[in-house]
Amino acid sequence: MSNPLPSALVDSLAGLPGFNRASFEAVHTAAEKITSLRLNPLKLHTAVQREAVLQSLSPAGVSKVPWSTEGCYLPERPSFTFDPFFHAGAYYVQEASSMFLEQAVRATVDLSSPLRVLDLCAAPGGKSTLLQSLISPDSLLVANEVIKPRAALLADNLTRWGAANVVVSNNDPRDFSRLPGYFDLVVVDAPCSGSGLFRRDPELVTEWSPENVLLCSQRQQRILADILPSLKENGVLIYSTCSFSAAEDEAILDWLADHFELENIPLALAEDWNIVTTVTDKRNCTGYRFYPDRLKGEGFFIACFRKRGEAAVRKQKEQKTLFLAAAEQERLAAWVNLPEGYRYMLHQEDVLILPPALAADIALLQQQLYIRKAGVKAGQLSRKELIPDHQLAASTLLADAIPAADLELKDALLYLRKEDPRIDTTVKGWALMRYGQMNLGWAKLLPNRMNNYYPKELRILKEITGL
Repeated sequence: MSNPLPSALVDSLAGLPGFNRASFEAVHTAAEKITSLRLNPLKLHTAVQREAVLQSLSPAGVSKVPWSTEGCYLPERPSFTFDPFFHAGAYYVQEASSMFLEQAVRATVDLSSPLRVLDLCAAPGGKSTLLQSLISPDSLLVANEVIKPRAALLADNLTRWGAANVVVSNNDPRDFSRLPGYFDLVVVDAPCSGSGLFRRDPELVTEWSPENVLLCSQRQQRILADILPSLKENGVLIYSTCSFSAAEDEAILDWLADHFELENIPLALAEDWNIVTTVTDKRNCTGYRFYPDRLKGEGFFIACFRKRGEAAVRKQKEQKTLFLAAAEQERLAAWVNLPEGYRYMLHQEDVLILPPALAADIALLQQQLYIRKAGVKAGQLSRKELIPDHQLAASTLLADAIPAADLELKDALLYLRKEDPRIDTTVKGWALMRYGQMNLGWAKLLPNRMNNYYPKELRILKEITGL
C-alpha cells in the first residue's frame, strides 16, 4: 500500500482476539484488490439468468462468498460502468465481509413475519439492498442517510434494486425518537475511523488518528442512544463498523450493556469462515472480528442485541392520505403486474405505487420524517396517458405486456449515455429499453427517432471505446 499503517493503530491492536501483527502488516503491504458482488434475487429468477450475468462479468468463473446466499468473488475487477446489467440492477457491488449481515439477520429475527426494519446509516445502499432481499414482501424497510447528497445516491441504488416496500429518508438519528417502539430490527453500520478499509483505500490512512477514533466512539454512542427509543421491546439491534479499534467495537458493546436494557445475542459461525469471536472483558458481550489476513474480505466488526421487555403495542393516530380514485387507478392497471395488490397515492403531481405495509404507514412516516423516496414512482397521469417514471422501469412491478425493445451491447451503452442508438424496431410509443431481458429505462419511439428518457443524472459520462 502507498501509505504505511499507523504504528499507533497497530500497537493498539496488540492483544485483541485473532490479531497477528506480522500477517496483518503483510496483507496490507501486499494490498491485494478483492472484488465481490451480490446478485439481486428480485430480478434474477433463474439459474440461466444468473449465469448470463456472471459470464458477462467473468468468463473465467466466480467463487462464492461463504457466508452469503447471493455473494460471489470475481477473479478481477471489470468495468461496471460499461455493464448494462449493473445499470439494470442485476447485482450490487459490495465488500464481502459486510455481507455477513445476512447471517446476523437470519439468526435474530423471523423473516417469515412482517417486519419494520431500519437501516440507519444506509448510504450508499449495500446493506439496504441486502436487507430488502431478506425481508418478506409484506415487510417494510426504511433506509436512512443523514447527508443529503448521499441520501440521493442511496435512493438511486434502491431504485435500481427494484423493490416497492422501501422508504428512503434523510434524517438525523434523533428524529426517529418520534417513532417510539416502531421498528422490529434496527441496523446501525456506524460512521467510524475506517481502519478496516485501509487495504482497499490506502488514502484513508492519512485521516486516521487516535483522536479521531475517540471522536468516532463518542459519535457512535450518540447515534445509538438517539435511535434505541425507536426499537420495539424484544426488537433486535445490529451494530457494525469497518474499524479495527476496540474503542469503536468491544467498548461500544460494553457501553450498550451498561446503559440500556439490551441482551447480547451470540451467533453461530462455521469454523472455516475464519471469523474471530471476541468477548468483552467487562460485560461478556460477544462480537465478531473480520481480519483481511484471515479471510477474503476487508476489516469489519459486528454484534447483535435484543431489547429486553414485553412487546409494546404501537398506538398511531389515524392519518389521512390522498389515494387515487378507482377510475384513475384503472388507468394504471395495464402498466402493473397484479395491480390490485397495491395502493396508488397521489404525491404532488406524481403517482406512487405502495405495497400494503407501506400504504398503511405512509402518512405517519411522512409526518415524522423527511422522505426522499417511497414505494415506486409510477409517473404522472396526464389527461391522455401515463408519463412513466424511471422508477417504474427499474421496478419489478411492470406488467409483462409492456412494449419493449431488446438492445445489443453497443446500443444499450449508447442508450445509457442518453443518446439515440438508432435501433430498427416495429415498436412505437412508450417502450422499455432492455438488455439481456433486463429493463434499462424508457424511450418513446417515434417514426424517425427515439426520445430517450433515461435520467440525465444517471447517464454514463465516459466515452465508449472498443466496441
